[in-house]
Amino acid sequence: MRFDLQSHSTHSDGALEPAEVVARAAAAGVELLALTDHDTVSGIAEAAAAARTHGVRLSPAAELSSVDGSHEDLHILGYELDHTDPGLEATLADFRADRERRVLAMAGKLRDLGLELDDSALQARRAAGAPLGRPHLAEAVLRHPANAARLAAEGAAEPNGVFARYLVPGALAWVGRTRPTVAEAVAAIHAAGGVAVWAHPFWDVDDASEVLAAIERFRADGLDGVEVFYATHTREQTELLYEHCRKHGLLATGSADFHGPDHGRFNAFLAFERHGLEPILGPIGV
Repeated sequence: MRFDLQSHSTHSDGALEPAEVVARAAAAGVELLALTDHDTVSGIAEAAAAARTHGVRLSPAAELSSVDGSHEDLHILGYELDHTDPGLEATLADFRADRERRVLAMAGKLRDLGLELDDSALQARRAAGAPLGRPHLAEAVLRHPANAARLAAEGAAEPNGVFARYLVPGALAWVGRTRPTVAEAVAAIHAAGGVAVWAHPFWDVDDASEVLAAIERFRADGLDGVEVFYATHTREQTELLYEHCRKHGLLATGSADFHGPDHGRFNAFLAFERHGLEPILGPIGV
């Protein structure tokens, strides 16, 4: 089965509405898809209706931003969620509140640094209760014409440049998350009937031994699997993760992390390599 188990819509930091994400996935040949917007399941109903139309199997899912020690933005994917569970929505609303606090604090730091923000989109999302993220903040900086000359001089005239200079750990306007921990994210996923998978480990952690040690810590917290196959993982990284998952009875999933057709990096479905390895999807999409 051709699967792609991470994608994003306008309900978080993607460019397309959920139905269009599903339509593009179907056109690309995806048979099993997950819409994994950050800290929300608000797009699942629309995505599920589109999936039925296009003959795609959809796993109700979300991507929960989490903290673990010095790592302030690890992502735990929850699949096969009961997206209608009031308890899940209450928990995600609490997580989104911390996300909003963080984004607004970074906005304040950007202004203190002398940058202007066109924050109309931020305010609209806030009013709608939609998740706020750093991509929305970068867009607010780039859209204000008063910043153009400065950003060009700083080599930050596009989103990746704004991120690198202002919005990543250690950068000028960075503010870290405070919750949930990985254990809390896993518990929230399990409470909603789902399975918990650590997304793109080598995107967030460079050292292989540190990645494996983290998997073992998270496994003690109830982690069910790892996103082994990923758009930026090398063959060596993929094979290391796969063997660890196989040895310890963990799921081995994968994705191209679609954010939209014009995204600089994550702009296509099925854009990841399996290197001849078979996924271990367990209950996902059954």
